[in-house]
Amino acid sequence: MRRFRHLTSQHRTASTNRLLGGILAFNAGAVNAGGFLVVAMYTSHMTGFASLLADNLVLGNMRLVLGAIGALLAFTCGAAFTAIQVNWARQHGLRSEYALPLLVEALLLLLFGLIGATLNRQTPFAVPLTVLVLSFTMGLQNALVSKISSSQIRTTHMTGIVTDIGIELGKLLYWNRTASPFESRVRANRIKLRLLGTLLGAFIGGGIVGAAGFKHVGFVWVIPLALLLLGLCLPPLYSDLVRTIRRKTARQST
Repeated sequence: MRRFRHLTSQHRTASTNRLLGGILAFNAGAVNAGGFLVVAMYTSHMTGFASLLADNLVLGNMRLVLGAIGALLAFTCGAAFTAIQVNWARQHGLRSEYALPLLVEALLLLLFGLIGATLNRQTPFAVPLTVLVLSFTMGLQNALVSKISSSQIRTTHMTGIVTDIGIELGKLLYWNRTASPFESRVRANRIKLRLLGTLLGAFIGGGIVGAAGFKHVGFVWVIPLALLLLGLCLPPLYSDLVRTIRRKTARQST
């Protein structure tokens, strides 16, 4: 429980990174699959939107071009917003440098769950506001996990993870000649392979839960996800609040 309470603290370990990565991969899978049922677009990764932009620029379909640009900009702005928050918190000596972006993501998901049905209004980018909100959220989360794990873990897209799984499986199945030197033998990184498998499984599991939840419950299915993220980010935020109050009290007493 102590490790769970400190998943978003500034002090990172390999185990807390793995656990947080699994939780956020589950969240991304759920948001991605559920969002697809709303807007018929996957918003957790930008590969499709980049291809959509290129294809329709050639075909002259400027409506789809604008939609792709909107999603790409929203995802980029989400990532940039995470960088701003983390660096601001570091410069001010806060312990909640990673909790702040997660708080914003939790609030956005909570908003989506409560008033998601009203977010279908068209925007200047010719896509519903839902697409921009979800893309921003996923960009924010992807940048957060990237900064936490020094770019070793990704949670919103699985292309690199599946590629790395294939690489490690290739190493695992590689036949080393018994006569070859011990130092030159090919070995799979089993710890990394377990991590990658966990992230992929969590993403798929989240997708199943997200699709089923939205199909049978509706927009409110994301509220438990939002509350989970909110619970993860509260301990460091509370710690910073207590420190701030104590500092103000100490200044007033002197």
